[in-house]
Amino acid sequence: MALFGKLSKKKKEDLNKGLEKTKDSVFKKLSRAVAGKSKVDDEFLDNLEEILISSDVGVDTTLKIIERLESRVAKDKFFGIGELNLLLKEEIAMLLSENEANTNTPNWDKNSKDPYVIMVVGVNGVGKTTTIGKLAWQFKNDGKKVYLGAADTFRAAAVEQLDIWAKRVDIPIIKQKTGSDPASVAYDTLSSAKSNNADIVIIDTAGRLHNKINLMNELTKIKRVMEKIIPNAPHEILLVLDGSTGQNAFQQAEQFTKATEVNALAVTKLDGTAKGGVVIGISDQFKIPVKYIGIGEQKEDLQIFNKDEFVDSLFNQ
Repeated sequence: MALFGKLSKKKKEDLNKGLEKTKDSVFKKLSRAVAGKSKVDDEFLDNLEEILISSDVGVDTTLKIIERLESRVAKDKFFGIGELNLLLKEEIAMLLSENEANTNTPNWDKNSKDPYVIMVVGVNGVGKTTTIGKLAWQFKNDGKKVYLGAADTFRAAAVEQLDIWAKRVDIPIIKQKTGSDPASVAYDTLSSAKSNNADIVIIDTAGRLHNKINLMNELTKIKRVMEKIIPNAPHEILLVLDGSTGQNAFQQAEQFTKATEVNALAVTKLDGTAKGGVVIGISDQFKIPVKYIGIGEQKEDLQIFNKDEFVDSLFNQ
């Protein structure tokens, strides 16, 4: 499901501002690492490894980038910071491109009259409900008829928060009382959305990981119930991760990809952290495309992830 189109000049400016802390951290460290150097030596590669890992790119992805860099740069060749930036940009862009084949959801028939169903997963506190609200608002602005389903019935606050967003953006929400069966909420939401010719359905789910088996069983049940209303639903399982948590985001991705068939990622809170490299590492390690990034508090600050714009922003001072 395409969304929002190409980044406008304003969105590019917002992206640059949102990645400011990561850019500032990376460039200061790169400048120190390259100072006085006339060739790529072991000391420089060690420094580069430390820079990338400290930006939460991840060890495995960092080593992959360095290996690619080594194969392209002659050890005795002079280089400047501009050349280094260009090489790093190209290698990181290629890594992200390798996951583009997964961006489309193959189990959704584009000619279907049924709504496109997104099931959103993620732990509490990562900005899951806020991401749903922003996503719903942007879909609506794109001319789509949207329904929300409050299937995180474990926490009363989750239902209330989603209800606030629904009222704020004037979108129908299906909800039940706290403690209700989440699958029942999902069933009612899809039934109502289908009968009212909705285009998009976004289902919130519980954000707890204390028991992986229970989580897996719950999400499987929700999926099974939804398929009774709309074949192959959900078409998209969107995992929301807090980019500012760095390595914790990797751990959460590992847990949720084991519990359910995640096929899209949203990485939030990138504006408040120097750990923006987590977007690169998670995309590479889990082979799941990052579809959205959160770079601020406003509704429009949830952006569709554009790998070329992201990498350009990251390496352009």
